[in-house]
Amino acid sequence: MDVTTVRAQRRARRYDKERGCYVYDVAFKTVAPLTERTVQVAEAFGLGIDEEQTHILYDDFELHLADGDIVYITGDSGSGKSVLLDAIRRDLGDEAACMNQLTEPGDEPIIDTVGNTFKKALGILSRVGLNDAYLFLRRYHELSEGQRYRYRLAQLLDSGKKHWLCDEFLSTLDRTTAKVVAYNIQKQARRTGATLIAATTHNDLSRDLAPSIHVVKGWGKEIKAKYTRDAAAPRCTVTDDVVVEEASKEDYQRLSYLHYRGGRVTAPLKYYRMTRLGELIAVIVYSSPGVRAGGRKDAVGYTPTLTELNKDWILISRVIVHPKYRGIGLGSRLIAETLPLQGRSHVELIAVMAQYNPFAERAGMTLKKIKEPHPTVTGAMEHLRRLGFKPALMGSLRHNKTTLDSLPRRELVHDALLVIAPGLYLRRLTRLNKMYVTRRELQDWLPEQDNTSLARALKTLSVLAQTKAYLHWSSQRCPK
Repeated sequence: MDVTTVRAQRRARRYDKERGCYVYDVAFKTVAPLTERTVQVAEAFGLGIDEEQTHILYDDFELHLADGDIVYITGDSGSGKSVLLDAIRRDLGDEAACMNQLTEPGDEPIIDTVGNTFKKALGILSRVGLNDAYLFLRRYHELSEGQRYRYRLAQLLDSGKKHWLCDEFLSTLDRTTAKVVAYNIQKQARRTGATLIAATTHNDLSRDLAPSIHVVKGWGKEIKAKYTRDAAAPRCTVTDDVVVEEASKEDYQRLSYLHYRGGRVTAPLKYYRMTRLGELIAVIVYSSPGVRAGGRKDAVGYTPTLTELNKDWILISRVIVHPKYRGIGLGSRLIAETLPLQGRSHVELIAVMAQYNPFAERAGMTLKKIKEPHPTVTGAMEHLRRLGFKPALMGSLRHNKTTLDSLPRRELVHDALLVIAPGLYLRRLTRLNKMYVTRRELQDWLPEQDNTSLARALKTLSVLAQTKAYLHWSSQRCPK
């Protein structure tokens, strides 16, 4: 079968020192094959089809590219955007990473595929909006298309490359997700000082990318470049339509499945929601504070009485943002807008994720302490490990029950739980409706429980064994 012969001619691609820019001259030459119908076309239109045709895409086009630029290349399909992007990639060489050419990870959970330590991996994934405990455990092929874009951004962050190139940028995503991801990518590029160069047919991302260079590629050699140095995107345009208002328990329950600790909240007091064009996209729950909290004394310099706690203190017990809208500051905004509405002098937050993602600090809270588990909890976990339990899996009821069923003497587990202190922890383990549970009460409770109940107690113990961040906010620091 005859095909059209296409020959790309790169007449010049050079760096002009006097003008301080890259200069591109790119053209294609084509020769049509002689077939019965192409000859008929030649006869009908008077064409010399045996002659070589030149198609100029770039004619002495200047690109003044500086480190840290955000370059947005738009134009119709087939106008030559990818050709320019490829020419730029060749100029940048090993300093460039192309998002479309990154190696897809295998069958490992994504937490194992970025960062050289666990903490760095959590930090990288959280920065791109993949900040969900269960999401860390998913494999790449299990992610949605939007989440795959976020993951590839995590790979760019992890690559250490100075230039990030993206062809067909966000072209397959719905436009709300595209705006969220575009804002997130430019934010991370600016944060790290990387140069982002994105080419796409979509021209609706200007406000979210806030490009310092916007190249509009027309047909033929038509091209324009607009330079706006020191540009910055103040916020994602998706947030323009967001509303924060008081909510109900039902609103929280609609999004509770997205939180790794599930739907049960102890002593809830107030609910607030965030909506966008009628869609529920985030919730926050404020609850009564616990009797004890590691870090509270660090925050105020003394131990508040129960009367003070009930009157002046409140706890943020849940903050949930829909995965589609993560990475654009909505969690911080939800906290910041609802903190002053509580009428309490002190608001506290105790969370695992806050160690890796400073969303609460951006809202005005202060990190006071990284709270390690109580020594008796650590000791109990070590005792259970020696019995055959795997601490990393004790959040699983199935693992706990399977291990319990295999033990010749269940009393060995009782021995581990009996060393737990203080009494508040014992109450949480037993779920007894009492402010405190003594060791004697625990000793009486344990033998009566079947393995399913004990498996639940061990799952609670695994939560107590977590290292958490304690954050505090005081209304006295804020202007009236």
